[in-house]
Amino acid sequence: MADLLWYQYALIGLIFAWSGFVRTSLGFGGAVLALPFLLLVSNDPLVFLPIIAIHLLIFSSWIAWSGHRQLQQAGSSAEVQSNIDWRYLTKALKIMIVPKLIGVVGLLTLPASVMTSIIFGIVMIYAIGYVLNKPFRSHNKYVDYVLLGLGGYVSGTSLIGAPLIVAVFATHVAKEQLRDTMFVLWFILVVIKMVSFVIAGVDLQLIHQLWLLPCAFVGHLLGEKAHRYLLNADTGMFFRVLGAVLILVSVVGLLNPPS
Repeated sequence: MADLLWYQYALIGLIFAWSGFVRTSLGFGGAVLALPFLLLVSNDPLVFLPIIAIHLLIFSSWIAWSGHRQLQQAGSSAEVQSNIDWRYLTKALKIMIVPKLIGVVGLLTLPASVMTSIIFGIVMIYAIGYVLNKPFRSHNKYVDYVLLGLGGYVSGTSLIGAPLIVAVFATHVAKEQLRDTMFVLWFILVVIKMVSFVIAGVDLQLIHQLWLLPCAFVGHLLGEKAHRYLLNADTGMFFRVLGAVLILVSVVGLLNPPS
């Protein structure tokens, strides 16, 4: 990112603040709802994915631990014994691990232009579901396996497999445990991704973490407030508007990818 202009850096900072807001408020989507905008600034997924991955490691562990502490403080009055559904998390990981590794190999071998087109195409599918108020849902064991496998693969290629994975987890994990369970899953999947980056010699953009992490932290603080509101609110309109914006961004990215 050394050759970007000042306004491009400003846009990247705003997008990472948006990423932190979405990640914390929804429990997923920090990558899938930010990466399309980032690729319009600079068309190279491998520039941004290490930054997103490190943010995920920091904030997912922080939020999951905070949820554990809050549950401990609640004591015997808590409705659940843990903020994380370890049983289903373990079951899902067994299904996802091999597709995840295959996806990581695809990311490191496919050209950036191909990966960008794939990412915009996947986001387009998600966005249409949001606009129609028909996000992915799973109520069948075999469909669960397919969605988890695909989610693991997409997560391996671009870290945007969350909607597929959440579609399954949302039907098997209690609402009170869902967000923190997802954050533990993201942490595990991102550790695999980071190991592959290090082995392949990918630039982790550590210098840019110094200013992008505070941007994400601002979004995180706002997201905490939004999360408490969304637990009791109808989020249909939010997702429909968001889906429309993502469709527009994806169409622009597919028809006129930045150089």
